[in-house]
Amino acid sequence: MDDNIIGCFISSNIGDEHGPIFRQYIWSDNGIGNALKNLKYYNYGKDIKLILLQFYVNPIPYLKENLKEVEEYRKREKSIGLSIVIDQDNFFSKDETHKFLFLKDEIISRIIQLQKINLDTNIEILINDLLDIFESFLNS
Repeated sequence: MDDNIIGCFISSNIGDEHGPIFRQYIWSDNGIGNALKNLKYYNYGKDIKLILLQFYVNPIPYLKENLKEVEEYRKREKSIGLSIVIDQDNFFSKDETHKFLFLKDEIISRIIQLQKINLDTNIEILINDLLDIFESFLNS
């Protein structure tokens, strides 16, 4: 059984060259997805087993307008989805440092919003652990 508290999902349009480029930032050997695997759900409480980071690369306007930053908590699965739009303006036009800063800021801001949901999950410790991971990426 997978015990990672954070999972990653990437959606991109067929033929969009930005999809494969962005995947490298998440799933390559040096991607943040590998570092996030060190965060185990049982270290943070009982109510969340999976926070799914849903990255939408250059979504069509309709989808972009209708995405929820934080989806409804799925009590039965003990999971929640967090949506992040990746596009030319906020990611692809940036240098490497600012790409990771953008990812850090977006992920942390979505995780902070989870504090509004009254769950047995220590969001503060999770945020501190995420900040440590991003610090190591930015210093490497």
